[in-house]
Amino acid sequence: MSSTGGQRRKPSVGSKDQTRLRIEKMEAEREERRRAMQQRKQQRAAEEKANREAGNPGDVDFIGMVRRWREEHKHERQPYHQSNNDSSSDVRTHPALCICVRKRPLNDKERTKQDHDSITVLNPAVWIHAAKLRVDGITKYLDHTSFQLDYAFDEECDTQHIYETTARPLLEFACQGTGGRATIFAYGQTGSGKTYTMSGIQNFIVQDLFELLHEQNGVDQDDGDWCTLGNCRVVVSFFELYGGCIQDLLNQRQRLKILEDGKGEVVVTGLSERPADDPNELLAFLQEGNEARTTHTTEANDESSRSHAICQIMLRDIYTDKMRGKLSLVDLAGSERGTDTKSHNTQRRAESADINTSLLALKECIRALDRNSKDSTNTSTAGGGKENSRDKHVPYRGSKLTLILKDCFTSANAMTTMIATVSPGVSSVDHSLNTLRYADRIKEQKVGRHNGSNNRNVVIRIKRKGTGVPSAPSKDTNPHIQHGHQEQGADDFDDFDDDFDDENELPAETTLSADEEELRDIVESLLEQEEEILSLHMQNIHENAEILEEEGKMLQSIQQVTSTFFHNKQQVDEYMDALEIVLERKEEMIATLQEKMALFRTQLRREQELSARVAAASSSSQQ
Repeated sequence: MSSTGGQRRKPSVGSKDQTRLRIEKMEAEREERRRAMQQRKQQRAAEEKANREAGNPGDVDFIGMVRRWREEHKHERQPYHQSNNDSSSDVRTHPALCICVRKRPLNDKERTKQDHDSITVLNPAVWIHAAKLRVDGITKYLDHTSFQLDYAFDEECDTQHIYETTARPLLEFACQGTGGRATIFAYGQTGSGKTYTMSGIQNFIVQDLFELLHEQNGVDQDDGDWCTLGNCRVVVSFFELYGGCIQDLLNQRQRLKILEDGKGEVVVTGLSERPADDPNELLAFLQEGNEARTTHTTEANDESSRSHAICQIMLRDIYTDKMRGKLSLVDLAGSERGTDTKSHNTQRRAESADINTSLLALKECIRALDRNSKDSTNTSTAGGGKENSRDKHVPYRGSKLTLILKDCFTSANAMTTMIATVSPGVSSVDHSLNTLRYADRIKEQKVGRHNGSNNRNVVIRIKRKGTGVPSAPSKDTNPHIQHGHQEQGADDFDDFDDDFDDENELPAETTLSADEEELRDIVESLLEQEEEILSLHMQNIHENAEILEEEGKMLQSIQQVTSTFFHNKQQVDEYMDALEIVLERKEEMIATLQEKMALFRTQLRREQELSARVAAASSSSQQ
């Protein structure tokens, strides 16, 4: 072993300097990263503070992405077309079916939950920015979805602006004196501002209605015999549909029935009509009805409207009492998803199911109304025959709501406006998407690519049932933002959906078989029997309460004489006779109710048999 074998080589001075330099460089870079991180934290804190002061708390990164997106696309906003004093021009230019959306501001509850604003309104389009995380669970991006309607109103638009744009033309249409039916719907999730919007519109209608009727006095109108205070009187009715029952909100919530007269007109029997001679009286009736409406606490809202409230303002001829115009203001019950009803009791779940069924039937009726209106326009343009397209099938029997509003759907002289309300919070994105899909399917307006050089990579995507395609990352200046892309076969699916609807609609004149005739009669009878059973059950409850009070008095009186039985035998005999009468009354009530139920069950089984036979016959005929 050499003497130098165990000795280590000393590092050179140059290599030591290089190592020290690298260490110093790493320390400098670490310090730079720390300063940048600290600076970024300060910037985030400042942004978060500014967002809170602006009333938009929440995730700073997502808020920044939304803000940059809005700056890039703000030029796409289009101006609104409001009504003016030339009422006839407004009515002619206003669409027969107007679908619009209103976004409300963030409320305190959403700010407490740290919800940020996830909806952008660029009239006539509305964009929803869904906050997403990539697979790594860290990288944030936005999924943009857009819907284009007739009008889109942001949180800066007040109710008066919405009324002037969408509702005032319908008021003028109803006042033309031609028997026009104008209907305004408010639809959306609970807590999105439906009732607030409808209440504001009601107030403006009350103010403008009498002014409009007063202005037409002594004025010759080219478009017809306009309604005035001299030839018409204003009457109002207000009722609600709750759990399949109709209740008069202006008459102590009295239960009502739906009947159809010999002319095929649907009539709500017993519905009170209050005459209003001035705006204050009409406004008082509307406030009375709104206060009597049914509300309950749900998961989505502390005070949710659980009924469809229908306010009808009618203009009747003072000499003939003929309907010369009607304006229906419908505040629909708040829509809920199934996941929001998981902790509801049986009654709340039944209410939700009834609400969803009626909303689905309403959508189909409005779609048929708009489709018939377009067909009528195309027929007249092409110089076709005189067929009235409103004679085509409208499925208004799908629910009591649409049955009551039958004249609005089947009349050739009708206009409709639906105002969809959405909540801006990111936690309500799913609700907002469902609301806008509902409105979009009613309008059936396909949306394509927006114009503009800055929107080259952004294509509007409308998610529809069966055609949704997951979004994929796209190259963009901001790597955190992801844009949706349009499906190649979306239009094909829409055409198939339209054909499917047309194939399932019955023609205006259809020859029904004996089974189909009997089935239709049994269904109508079942509806009537259901109302009779409910009324009889309610009557029995009230009578039982009276009997219970009477029995209490009987027991109290007989207990005072039992100790001296042999001296008060006559009173005991009277007690036995009275008790026997009470039991007979109870047996009679129970027997009557059981008889009604047995008849109902028998016809229900018959309805099921006929339904199966009709379905089998229809299937064999198609084959």
